[in-house]
Amino acid sequence: MNPMKEIEAKTLPTDVYLSFVTSLFGNRGTLFTGMVVHILSCVLISSNTGSLFYLLLVAVFISVFGYRLYWFHRFDRLDKASLTRAEIEVWEVRYVYGAATTALILGVASGYAVLVLQNMLAAFLWIAVTMASMVSIVGRNYGSRLAVELQTLGCCVPIILGCLLTGDIYLMIMSLFLIPFGLTTQSMAAGVREFFYENVKASQEVTLLAGRLDTALATMAHGLVMLDGEGRVQVANRRAYELLGLDAGKDIKDNAFVSVLEESARLPSAAILTKIGQLADGRLHRALLSFGDRLHMEFSASPRSDGGVVLIFEDVSARVAAEEKILHMVRFDDLTGLPNRGHFATLAAEKVRGRGEALAALAVFDVDGFKHVNDMRGHVVGDRLLAAIATRLSSLESDRLLAGRLIGDEFVLLLLGDEDSFELETQIRDVHAKIQGDYQIEGIRLAVSMNSGCAILPSQDFDMQNWQIKADLALNDAKSKGNGTLTVFRSEMDAQYIEEQRLRADLRLAVENRGLHVLYQPMYRPDGSAIECSEALVRWRHPERGVVGPNIFIPMAEDMGLVSHITRFVIDQACRDCAAWPEPMAVSVNLSIQDLRNDEIVGYVADVLKRHSLDPSRLHLEVTESCFMDEPVAVSAILNQFRATGVTIAIDDFGTGFSSLSYLDSLPLDVVKIDRAFIRNIGEDQRKLKLLRGTVHLSRELGLKIVVEGVETREQLALINRHRLADLVQGYVFSTPVGADRIGELAAESAGKLSAARRGPKSSQNPPLTAIVR
Repeated sequence: MNPMKEIEAKTLPTDVYLSFVTSLFGNRGTLFTGMVVHILSCVLISSNTGSLFYLLLVAVFISVFGYRLYWFHRFDRLDKASLTRAEIEVWEVRYVYGAATTALILGVASGYAVLVLQNMLAAFLWIAVTMASMVSIVGRNYGSRLAVELQTLGCCVPIILGCLLTGDIYLMIMSLFLIPFGLTTQSMAAGVREFFYENVKASQEVTLLAGRLDTALATMAHGLVMLDGEGRVQVANRRAYELLGLDAGKDIKDNAFVSVLEESARLPSAAILTKIGQLADGRLHRALLSFGDRLHMEFSASPRSDGGVVLIFEDVSARVAAEEKILHMVRFDDLTGLPNRGHFATLAAEKVRGRGEALAALAVFDVDGFKHVNDMRGHVVGDRLLAAIATRLSSLESDRLLAGRLIGDEFVLLLLGDEDSFELETQIRDVHAKIQGDYQIEGIRLAVSMNSGCAILPSQDFDMQNWQIKADLALNDAKSKGNGTLTVFRSEMDAQYIEEQRLRADLRLAVENRGLHVLYQPMYRPDGSAIECSEALVRWRHPERGVVGPNIFIPMAEDMGLVSHITRFVIDQACRDCAAWPEPMAVSVNLSIQDLRNDEIVGYVADVLKRHSLDPSRLHLEVTESCFMDEPVAVSAILNQFRATGVTIAIDDFGTGFSSLSYLDSLPLDVVKIDRAFIRNIGEDQRKLKLLRGTVHLSRELGLKIVVEGVETREQLALINRHRLADLVQGYVFSTPVGADRIGELAAESAGKLSAARRGPKSSQNPPLTAIVR
């Protein structure tokens, strides 16, 4: 809607309407001036003409003037903000009464001078005063359309009537000129009113925007400071005062921002002031500044067109703390609080930097038998033991010693020395001795020994990867010796490592190209009368090194993830060879823990048996106690699947692990193979004999078959026969491992010897044994 139409429709907002009415009661100076002029004019004309009418008008003017002053005074004392629209209209009418009455008196005085007095001076003076008053109507009364209209009519109508009543044609025509003058006056007043209205609206919008801006600045989470080109503060919001620690009651406008900060409660350092100065002059656009340990603020600077800059900053302490926490989690081990391998390498590199040829030692510690702690005490106790070891290590830290955790039960340590390698090695051994010993974990005393490998080299040659390889080589040597050994790296270990890597590569090729072969060690009846089963033993004849023992390449294959490939090769070869042996002779194959991680091995065995047409009962699968420790339920389920197909299950090396007797009843077993440790010195050690007899008795009570391994002498065999300690005997007393074709021959020889012995004299002393022993 057009502003004037909006005004005419009286739809003005109340606050704008109040502004218009307030403007009517302003400018008292013109009111007093006009009243003085009016009274003097009345006196002058009365004196000139002797007319008492104008003296009467003096009294009327004074009365109207008093009326207007009274309401002006009342209006001044009003609480205008509380006025309703109806009340504002009342005050407008009160003003209009006084203004319109004054205009009407002026018009009557002029008309009287023209019509009654017909005095040139009186007519000229009063028309001049009336016209002057009409001109002032626009500037003083634009706020009220009614006031303008009534005053215009009051001034013009009496003059026009007076001129018309004179009958003078010229006066009559001249008086009509007042009509366009009056209309023009009203139009001018309307224009001023519209202009004022638009300005009031614009002012309100500016005020509204300013209020919104002030609210936004006051409530925004960021601090904001606007600087001019000289770095002086122009605007600063409430949050800026809070973040910068400024006095809220102090006006900092036009002060240099850097000077303001120097006086703040934050006490920024010289470095921070320099950074802020760079932000203020545009040399820096973003900066993260730390005011003490716990307050961190991020500043960003945006240039202004006038050369100034707007600084926006926020408290990012929570974000910095979260980032520091994440960084700590990335850099430090959660369980022990020690630096992890990556961060340890960084810290170690910093420690050795610039030390030249001064020596440094890198040691790797491995908790001996830690798996046993986890298996027997649980992982919670195991974790707490690692944390306790870390605490003891941390207590030894100094400027020359740095500790960290690698992985699992391995810790790493860097110790700085001087030029004396012997002294540095002594210090490492002292640390090694201090972190061993007894640990109290949840009321349990755990005796801890740690195997350690150490590399002592010049600091300038530090390289975490290479140094750790050397320390690991020394650690491998220490582990082979056990019992808390510390081994210092020697140069020949590098050659051993290279040779081991070559051997690993050759082993991989041998597995891929079927370069391994299988030998068999038969299991005889205790009297040597027959072979019931033969254990398949994998062997490797290296083209250059000759025979490589299984104690070397089997652990290597396990570490390389090749042992399952070897197992499958042995199963296939053993089933093929067994199929050619006389029935019901069986073959026994060892399984590793890696073979039992899933049930794929069950399907493979079934395929091999089918391919070689071998009855499942002729295949025995041997597992060790260690296979059950990690996942006993899953392993038991796989062994049950084997038994369901008719395959025989044997537990190998029985008696060498932990809690062996508990497995006999809980696991799906058919055969117990007694380890050679029970047999050694059995003739001299009665306690060992009693233990063996008890184990055999328990096993037979559970319906299990007994195989005794490692029988090497006639005396051991005689003792086994005397006490009926075995169903089958395996060992050098009968045969070394032989090829597949030799098994058939040995079986035939055993049968022939037994037949001859039965035909000979009954007093013969152990004829089968004499005949068969090799």
